Amino acid sequence: MGHALTIALEDMIVRWHRMNGDPTLYLPGTDHAGIATQVVVERLLASEGTNRYELGREQFESRIWEWVHEYGDRIYTQIRRLGASCDWTRKSFTLDEGPKKAVRKTFVDLYKNNLIYRGERITNWCPRCSTALSDLEVKYKNIKGQIYKIKYPLADNSNSLTVATTRPETMMGDTAVAVNPNDDRFSHLIGKEVILPLMNKTIPIIGDSAVEIEFGTGALKVTPAHDPVDFEIGLRHNLQSISVISKDGIMNEHAGDFKGLNRSDCKIKVVEALESQELLIETEDYDHSVGHCDRCDDLIEPLISKQWYVSIEELAKPARDAVRDGKIKIVPERFTNVYFNWMDNIRDWSVSRQLWWGHQIPVWYCNDCDDMIVEYEDPTYCPKCPSKSLIQDPDVLDTWFSSGLWPHSTLGWPDQTDDLDYFYPGSVLETGYDILFFWVARMIMMGIQNMGEIPFHTIYLHGLILDPEGVKMSKTKGNVVDPLELIDSYGADSVRFALTTGTSAGNNVRINEQKLEASRNFNNKLWNAARFVLACLDKENQKPIYPIAKELNHIHDKWIVDRLHQITSEINQLMENHQFGEAQTTAHDFFWNEFCDWYIELVKIRLKIQDNSYEALNTISYTLEQTLRLLHPFIPFITEEIWGIFKNKFNTNEKWPSALIEAPYPKFTDPSSIKTSKMSELFELVRSIRNLRAEFKVPSTQLISCEIITTSRNDFFAAQSEFIKELSGLSQLSIFQTADQINIQQKISIVIENGIAYVDLGTSLNVSDEISRLNEEKDEISKYITSLSKRLSNKDFTEKAPPEIIDKERDRLKNAEERSKRIDAILQSISA
Repeated sequence: MGHALTIALEDMIVRWHRMNGDPTLYLPGTDHAGIATQVVVERLLASEGTNRYELGREQFESRIWEWVHEYGDRIYTQIRRLGASCDWTRKSFTLDEGPKKAVRKTFVDLYKNNLIYRGERITNWCPRCSTALSDLEVKYKNIKGQIYKIKYPLADNSNSLTVATTRPETMMGDTAVAVNPNDDRFSHLIGKEVILPLMNKTIPIIGDSAVEIEFGTGALKVTPAHDPVDFEIGLRHNLQSISVISKDGIMNEHAGDFKGLNRSDCKIKVVEALESQELLIETEDYDHSVGHCDRCDDLIEPLISKQWYVSIEELAKPARDAVRDGKIKIVPERFTNVYFNWMDNIRDWSVSRQLWWGHQIPVWYCNDCDDMIVEYEDPTYCPKCPSKSLIQDPDVLDTWFSSGLWPHSTLGWPDQTDDLDYFYPGSVLETGYDILFFWVARMIMMGIQNMGEIPFHTIYLHGLILDPEGVKMSKTKGNVVDPLELIDSYGADSVRFALTTGTSAGNNVRINEQKLEASRNFNNKLWNAARFVLACLDKENQKPIYPIAKELNHIHDKWIVDRLHQITSEINQLMENHQFGEAQTTAHDFFWNEFCDWYIELVKIRLKIQDNSYEALNTISYTLEQTLRLLHPFIPFITEEIWGIFKNKFNTNEKWPSALIEAPYPKFTDPSSIKTSKMSELFELVRSIRNLRAEFKVPSTQLISCEIITTSRNDFFAAQSEFIKELSGLSQLSIFQTADQINIQQKISIVIENGIAYVDLGTSLNVSDEISRLNEEKDEISKYITSLSKRLSNKDFTEKAPPEIIDKERDRLKNAEERSKRIDAILQSISA
């Protein structure tokens, strides 16, 4: 569903710009998803009783390619079914020859500029995926654990030092105990030694300012091989790094008696051993954040290993400046600070992965002299010795390395192509806010590095898709929905419209059946409105003129065309300002509330009484045709279908394109021509009478009467009396200038803009009783609103309750407040 939202937004933007005459490229493609794809295929092999090592690298890669060809096209099928108007002739894949060439050139360029290096450092290691991960590929979860307070005896037997840790299973790899030199409790112990429990060897007590005085006991066990902070402490104090956990997550020979255990079993055994030797002082419950693999959800193990790193600061500075100087705009703006916070604290990027699927690192090692060769072409011999015994680095690059080149690699770079010259830099990058750093920041850095200029000027970030309960959709929660199944049930236009209408940049989107049904109802409304107009044209044998006459005679036609022009201007302004959800809501409300609910109903009456029906059919046809254009970027299938039928009905000298997708988008740039319409007074009166009917449960079949007192709108209401009667279900409508001309007893008064209307709902209704009922309901709602408001202002509730429960309570409060306002409006407008 997240991908569906991405496609719906991107295609909306593209269609709008294309219809506005902008040269527009929407280039489809996919990345090779290194870790995710390899994990899936390895699971498939395991089910067949084999693994990648038995197959060998070449055969394993062939097997993945088979899987990609079988399942990869499903992504494109989904994109097509959603209606994405891509240029399919340019479809690209990050392992195509063009992107591969770009990856090779970038890696070698960075290496030759001393911006890529190989180093032995502590990395995030996933034992399940058997690969290093970048910091961004680690997700953190709050885990209920314990702090273990362990006695480390001083080597001179004079006393002991109590050390606090959450990971006793790594203590066999301790090479020091650290205290803060400013901690008066322990500073005198710096330089002494303690005996490492369970291992019976001495390690030094060192002073380091990284130790938090207030955390735990203030004494920290230092395990450089299994903790990033400890690793840095170890470098500062020249400590030995002893790894006690292997890459498969099993305790190794350095773990002593615990060799062969997995990490969780080892923790249990270590704690038992400490207790038996009376070295475990106490344990405390402790909730802490623990890193997990973003792909397989296994616990991350910090391990020391040789990896390739991009020296990132030189790339990050111009990427920071591009946003800070306004060359790149992030929508919504609040994510600009998030971007800076990450970019200002960025660390070197670990780009090597211990996988077989991906871009194999273009580095060769000589078996005879240990020389390292990094060149643009595959070497055949060592330039140093010159042996032909060469071996390529077995690791592959992080998938995001090649994805970061997407804006220029897909246009032909490093070759100087016409596409690259014409389409780079691009305009808009639309994606989810959750990959702002994974992908967006890296595209900016790589684009500036390789091309010398930014890859796009606007970043539009959408939110996450939530289920009906407000929970993020994920496979692990089992609450994901297949967009293709929704398309089968509701149609692609309905899915697109439900995902994007009323949403705003950076905000999460809750999807439910009600939204999908509402979107389907809207599309049905559009279809039925078009059928009505087409049927009227056929019945009257009329071909509407396009463009419509500038001077219209009938007040109804003037009103709807003015409203069309107004919302055309509003929609274009909203689209320009990236308020896509609001633009759709504006189009939806105009079509449903004004065109269908009012104008079509007025036209039906005009055709029945033959009130300038020729102009009515011209106007309704023009308004519908323009509305189809306005709606096309949002719901392309149904608008294209209707327009294809409808366009042949017009009498026009203009040369129209064969498809709506190529038609110009409506524009209106003359707001001074819009005149204030009296039609709002008609709608206000009809709406008030309808509301009275509904509130007092008067059957629609029961005709009622109305008398209007007005001094300034006699002619208008008289001219519109047939329409008011028909729309309100009135048997009689009378218009007077003074109240003494009518009997107002047992009639409900409605205050309207330029007068008062008195409505007789019939003898069976006791107005006083109804007013009492409404006041009682208002009192009950007021108590309910107070209760809900008190609950939502309670920090204990808002901080502890699940987000979906809080959202439900907020919805209830909103509905209650709306009902209260409606009752107030009725009570204010009526009197017995």
